Amino acid sequence: MFDRLVPALAGALLMTTNLAMAAEPAVIRVDRHVDLATGERLFVREVRRAGGPAEINSAVLLVHGARVPGVASFDLPVPGGSLAADLAAAGHLVYILDLRGYGQSSRPEAMAHAAIDSAPLIRTNDAVADIAAAVDAITEWSGDTQVSIVGWATGGHWAAAFAAQHPQIVERLVLYNTLYGGSNEHKSLGHGSPLEDPLKPGQFNISSFGAYRFNTRASLFTAWDNSIPAPDKTTWRNPRVADAYADAALASDETSITREPPSFRSPSGAMADSFELAIGKRQWAAAALTMPVMVVRSGYDFWSRTQDAQDIVAEAPQAELVTIPEATHFVHLDRADAGRSVFLRAVTQFLEPPRAQQVGE
Repeated sequence: MFDRLVPALAGALLMTTNLAMAAEPAVIRVDRHVDLATGERLFVREVRRAGGPAEINSAVLLVHGARVPGVASFDLPVPGGSLAADLAAAGHLVYILDLRGYGQSSRPEAMAHAAIDSAPLIRTNDAVADIAAAVDAITEWSGDTQVSIVGWATGGHWAAAFAAQHPQIVERLVLYNTLYGGSNEHKSLGHGSPLEDPLKPGQFNISSFGAYRFNTRASLFTAWDNSIPAPDKTTWRNPRVADAYADAALASDETSITREPPSFRSPSGAMADSFELAIGKRQWAAAALTMPVMVVRSGYDFWSRTQDAQDIVAEAPQAELVTIPEATHFVHLDRADAGRSVFLRAVTQFLEPPRAQQVGE
């Protein structure tokens, strides 16, 4: 884990991890890699419950969003910070993917140069290719012929784009707080926002974002704090989870400590994709999602819109909508009584295969 980190930073993080693991569900973690034909590599973490059969329900792939990579998003070493551990404890064989350009996966050569020198990296087609490679590996590792996918925010967009192209291999699909292009208006991501080129209306602001962007610790909490409807954010979000989230995000990039303040790199392609979705330009069709689909939307989400969720559910043949009125974009990282328990219950029930549901009846 984090074997590419500066030793002092890695040692501190691993010490924290080891001390906290005891309070989590009893799970086993195995870090794997998928070698691509291009010579690049994808990082995939497998999380399964300790003891008993390796697989009880189904293989589940978790896909991160625009900025923070997989482990920092889904497998924090503190109680209430690991969606992966919770799903593994429920009997699923869970896999966490880092797309290229994120975390411990290969970073494009352009990320070693000035951001302005290249166009936004890792667009939807790249993400779909990475998910396809990961799913191929997961079917081999798990023995499952199909894989369920859970995508958060832009991760949901990428997961749905993959599922629309390969519906036969996706058992179930969870999209939460995901854009779809349900409207041509979005106050923070669309027309008139920093994402739009001021000289070319309707075009992404490439000159401002470039190939990738830098993210500081403080930048991770601005929108999160603003969406929490309580003066004291700790009543809604456990400080240990928040600290672990920021620590893991910064630790995911070995260059983060070379800048002041420390900052990790994330590809800008996700923002270019999101700008297009925010102004109503769809990149996949929900009608092609023939597998069971659950769309989850938080009432306090700043990323997706009500219309996005409603349109996916209206167009996908087997879709259902779960709205959690008093929850934020980061619902899986908030406190249990701030929407996390509702979210976790809905997801685990939805992912339970029909054969397991029938046995329990």
